[in-house]
Amino acid sequence: MNRDDARRLWPRPPLLPRPILMDQRWERLVFLHWQVPSSTVAPLLPDGCEPDEFDGSTWVGLIGFHMVGAGLGYRHPVPYFGTFGEINVRLYSVDAEGRRGVVFRSLEASRLAVVLGTNVARIPYRWASIDIDDDTTTIGYRSTRLAPPHRGATTDFGIVRGTRNMSENSLAVFLTARWGLHTSLAGRLLYVPNVHRHWELVDAELTHCSDELVAAAGLPGVSTRPPDSVLYSPGVETQFGKPYAVRGR
Repeated sequence: MNRDDARRLWPRPPLLPRPILMDQRWERLVFLHWQVPSSTVAPLLPDGCEPDEFDGSTWVGLIGFHMVGAGLGYRHPVPYFGTFGEINVRLYSVDAEGRRGVVFRSLEASRLAVVLGTNVARIPYRWASIDIDDDTTTIGYRSTRLAPPHRGATTDFGIVRGTRNMSENSLAVFLTARWGLHTSLAGRLLYVPNVHRHWELVDAELTHCSDELVAAAGLPGVSTRPPDSVLYSPGVETQFGKPYAVRGR
């Protein structure tokens, strides 16, 4: 995929198949991304997907944010359990039908009930203790995993928010305009669609990053070097629709 294609990637999101299954808001997002060869990522994707590329390579993301008001259906936030810190490691995928999405290798969350419930659906949430340090200029995320697999794995990263608008940057668009996730259940490739408005994105400067989650997700050596892209967003509302099966290759 070239940069001209990426500039056209901010289409209107697709119509979300009804019913709306989940509604939530993602706030105070820190996006750290590393450029990697597609051959590194390919073995980690579900059957039927391949790495989605930007300028001939793919990307690994480490994203921290504050989940707010998550709930089932539309506008039904779950008190307490629907608001928590989350840190995920994600990859970028495209399936045989051309749907671009993300594949989550792990999602740290500070609500055990959320972890148990999503694990039933084969979404790899992991129970963790998460702290968010935010003074409106700098923001940092710290996490320690509290249960297997890789119990004790930690991450600690932070940024200084910038002011340069990145919402039309071609790489930023590629990394954030994703309208669903790919996962596998009982040997079938599933696509879980979601919609959200255009991201408000700004540049950011990394202050520190000491991370073990990316290596625990099957990508050793990636997060030991500085990220190739650092972004910040104040947040966006999103809704998820009903999963459906897609063809394998």
